[in-house]
Amino acid sequence: QVQLVESGGGLVQPGGSLRLSCAASGIMFRINAMGWYRQAPGKERELVASITNDDDTNYADSVKGRFTISRDNAKNTVYLQMNSLRPEDTAVYYCNANIKRLLWSSIQNYWGQGTQVTVSS
Repeated sequence: QVQLVESGGGLVQPGGSLRLSCAASGIMFRINAMGWYRQAPGKERELVASITNDDDTNYADSVKGRFTISRDNAKNTVYLQMNSLRPEDTAVYYCNANIKRLLWSSIQNYWGQGTQVTVSS
């Protein structure tokens, strides 16, 4: 099976920084695009940032210039560097990976367990 494990969430003051990590593990798979989503209480889950196989990135307007997504293919890991954090960034952040299962050439989306990010004074 394929599993995504997230880490790096926590409580920070406004203007602070956090770095989220998401590592994929398993057998016979290849990762395509990866991304970070977030969901605040009472709101729908939204795409924060994504990165393709070609390192093409996309960001929500609300985080442009503050967040940076990157990936380390050798480690099957995607990162989200979050700077200049604001209270409105408070949410549960979820890692997502589009993964090809090599045995059957099937493509599936996998989700991390979620990590809480709280920005408060």
